[in-house]
Amino acid sequence: MKKILAEEIVTAVEKLCVEANYDLGSDIMAGFHQALKDERSPLGQEVLERLIENAKIAHEERVPMCQDTGMAVLFVGIGQDLHVVGGDLTEAINEGVRRGYEHGYLRKSVVKDPFERVNTGDNTPAVIHYDIVPGDSLHLVVAPKGFGSENMGGLKMCKPSEGLEGAMQFVVDTVDQAGGNPCPPIIVGVGVGGTMEKATLLAKKGLLREVGKRNPEKRLAKIEAELLERVNHLGIGPQGFGGVTTALAVNLEVYPTHIAGMPVAVNIGCHATRHKEITLQGRES
Repeated sequence: MKKILAEEIVTAVEKLCVEANYDLGSDIMAGFHQALKDERSPLGQEVLERLIENAKIAHEERVPMCQDTGMAVLFVGIGQDLHVVGGDLTEAINEGVRRGYEHGYLRKSVVKDPFERVNTGDNTPAVIHYDIVPGDSLHLVVAPKGFGSENMGGLKMCKPSEGLEGAMQFVVDTVDQAGGNPCPPIIVGVGVGGTMEKATLLAKKGLLREVGKRNPEKRLAKIEAELLERVNHLGIGPQGFGGVTTALAVNLEVYPTHIAGMPVAVNIGCHATRHKEITLQGRES
């Protein structure tokens, strides 16, 4: 069995928190440039130009691209043959978030209790999703999630009789109701199937997919394309000022479900939809 030091995890998470907030994904930047070519609204074009400029300044000046630097969400794939030594895995991740938000001068937005609303002061605890996977490595994805977009998501426990059209209409309605609040052009993650919590997790994972990369299953890729077209026909446009670029992508993930239900979840990512990742290799004892 190979080992990895907890401190190595701390350092990696710290770095990813900062990079995710400073450096826009190259796929999203490419999406901006393509949208700039396709957008017919002069105001929409200007907004896209400003978003591109904002991302360049953030990268060059090493500052956050948005004032809401998000709640840290992590997807962790830990190899079943890997042993974390020198500390607890969850605490190592939270310490990395703690250092990243302090050293990167990132806004600390987490409150300890949802009712009493007292800030924890260090942006912890993170929301962590663990997967046990084959192998002896550790894969980390840090996805800071701002709540301008997070608040605009939704879940509907559809009846099976509502079918595909019912699910699609819920997605479109959710984006329509969100309007300009999530800072479009957005990424729309859609999760269908499983149970209530599984559908929402699928939707969040949908935001991690590279812009322009369709679901490998052709049937689902076709649904994604139709949803993207319907969403962009809403006319919300960049930052809600109107235009044909409301979303850069709609990413659909599905999972088997119960005969009596069809959970449908929508998680919206803002124009930045931040996430960075790394794979750490275990070492021999």
